[in-house]
Amino acid sequence: MLLAKVFPFLGWFEDYDASKLRTDALAGLTVALVLIPQSMAYAQLAGLPAYYGLYAAFLPPMIASLFGSSRQLATGPVAVVSLMSAASLEPLATAGSPEFIAYSILLALIVGLFQFSLGVLKLGLVVNFLSHPVVNGFTNAAAIIIASSQFSKFFGVYVDSSEHHYETMIRVAQAAMDYTHWPTLAFGVGAVAIMAILKKINPRIPSVLIAVAITTVISYVIGYNNDVKVPVASVQIQGLRETVTEFNRVVDEVNTLGKQRAALGKELDLLKKETAGHGPSLELVEQESQIKMLTVKMAMAKEQTQSLREKIRGMKFEASIQGKDYTFYPKEDIPSGVETDKGLWRIKIGNSALKSDSLLLMGGGAVVGTIPEGLPKFAIPAISIKSLQKLLPTAIIISLLGFMEAIAIAKAMSAKTGQKLDPNQELIGQGLANILGSMGSSYACSGSFSRSAVNLQAGAVSGVSSVFTSVMVVITLLFLTPLLYHLPQAVLAAVIMMAVVGLVNTSGFAHAWKAQWYDGAISIITFLVTLAYAPHLDKGIMVGVGLSMGVFLYKSMRPVVASLSMHEDKVLKNAQHHRLKGCKHVAVVRFDGALFFANASYLDEQVIKFRTEMPDLRYILLEASGINDMDASGEEALALLVSRVRSAGIGFAISSAKGAVMAVLERTHLLDKIGRENFYSDTLSAVDNIVYKIHNETDLPQKGCGKCPLTHYHPQEV
Repeated sequence: MLLAKVFPFLGWFEDYDASKLRTDALAGLTVALVLIPQSMAYAQLAGLPAYYGLYAAFLPPMIASLFGSSRQLATGPVAVVSLMSAASLEPLATAGSPEFIAYSILLALIVGLFQFSLGVLKLGLVVNFLSHPVVNGFTNAAAIIIASSQFSKFFGVYVDSSEHHYETMIRVAQAAMDYTHWPTLAFGVGAVAIMAILKKINPRIPSVLIAVAITTVISYVIGYNNDVKVPVASVQIQGLRETVTEFNRVVDEVNTLGKQRAALGKELDLLKKETAGHGPSLELVEQESQIKMLTVKMAMAKEQTQSLREKIRGMKFEASIQGKDYTFYPKEDIPSGVETDKGLWRIKIGNSALKSDSLLLMGGGAVVGTIPEGLPKFAIPAISIKSLQKLLPTAIIISLLGFMEAIAIAKAMSAKTGQKLDPNQELIGQGLANILGSMGSSYACSGSFSRSAVNLQAGAVSGVSSVFTSVMVVITLLFLTPLLYHLPQAVLAAVIMMAVVGLVNTSGFAHAWKAQWYDGAISIITFLVTLAYAPHLDKGIMVGVGLSMGVFLYKSMRPVVASLSMHEDKVLKNAQHHRLKGCKHVAVVRFDGALFFANASYLDEQVIKFRTEMPDLRYILLEASGINDMDASGEEALALLVSRVRSAGIGFAISSAKGAVMAVLERTHLLDKIGRENFYSDTLSAVDNIVYKIHNETDLPQKGCGKCPLTHYHPQEV
């Protein structure tokens, strides 16, 4: 039993036979055909080289399957987690740089450790802090951000990222209006068309793989990628050499300032430790000022590099080709008598310094390029307190969001297969997948909607299918990576866009609004904030969770306190909601919620309100079926209420109290103070008894008041 708990995959092999093995192998192969191109696309979304997607597709699917509880959940790179990983790390390092890659892998380790800890401590319920309206609003916004982030690759343009995503999109639109690489756009649109048509014909066809295979072959045959490296002297445009020199100088300045700031930061940390508990010192203040100065200088230098980069990117050339020699002339200023290729060439420029003797000019579209053959290096990512402090907040959000996505898929599949799910075991599986995956250079992963659906449709009966998926990825890494060289980047962008279309669920807003208007409002606000603050996606989640918690607290502090009257169904119901007349002499009050410190005074406020509205009130019956629990503050408030009501000459009784509440009243002796004879097991018999009491030996007519609204149906007159 313990062995099966630690190694849940042992349960796969009960009644397992060759037929099931064959089915799992086929399902695993099918998922791999979707996973391989998807993983490379998602890696680029995460700001990493495409082949890091293959690293993330290698260990995590197998580990999550071996130690999780779902047998069909397909784990690996997913769109939302990839986007969140990139958004959280871009402030720390340049996307694609060695530092960025190291942070991505470390983030996966921290995500894994957090998920594993939650699973071991059986704290899977924390995921409930992300309510459905929040997730709906966030997912819709994330899908739009992910899809729109691929536009630059679709149009074949390059722009610098802005502080906000919508500003980046404006730059992309401006760049696309200035210049669009039509073959790139054709590859993107063509890939979308192939996937959409094949999906419509039969969803089980590996449409992604077919689109990738067709476009890669076409890209190879037509020579879609056409890059050449030439010295700056081969580019015949005035002032380019000076511009390149100035750009390299400013890039070097940014790097130098960055190193100085990092060194001062370390010294500052040491100084803070030494002066801890002694208040700020002059030296501390001086170092902090120097760091701020360096930060401002870096920002100014970065702004200058951006301006120079845009200037160089905006240059367009035509090439004069003599054998293997290329000479480039400005497109709008071709010297007379010079024969050119009539094409359009641009200088490729990023964040690094340009090599004056080897400028890269692009005459075609962008492809995946060289992918290192072989498996990644296995190593434990270096983790420090400082890096943990930087990454932990993001890691917590990614952990919860990723797990929520995974468990939602697993639940949907278990509803079809009848398999029993254990959320804590699933957390352990996802956590181990990220921990061990990070040791194989994987970035953060989660369960995938699309690939899990493919796995289920292909008939997978156990996690063996995921083991086969990992084996296929290994074979690809070892032998098949050269085949992916000519895969157009625009096709990977199309793969991402098609994948996230399924995440858009506009009906979710209307559904949440119909359930409760405030849930709909929270969903819409989360959506808008996520869009407005993108790429800082955590802002949307934080606002959504904050609003959800606020609503929860308000509802706890102000539970429904209803006055009851007889309904036509012969049941006492909320008089205000069902528009029923109320009794003048008896108030039957139902309190819906736990009676505790946050709302203890609210019951008293509502009873005062009833007394004010009912001047001839003789008796209050507290219908306690909605009170599930009571703390010391609630008990004290109830005791004061009883004393005050009885001092005013009004009777008090309780009906339908639950065991937990009765136990509190018994322990505190409030039961005796109220009087055991004033407790009733059901409300109808309590009403009959109270009505009899107030009409006997009182000034009220002994025969009653006619048809009492507590015993007869009396709707209000409209």
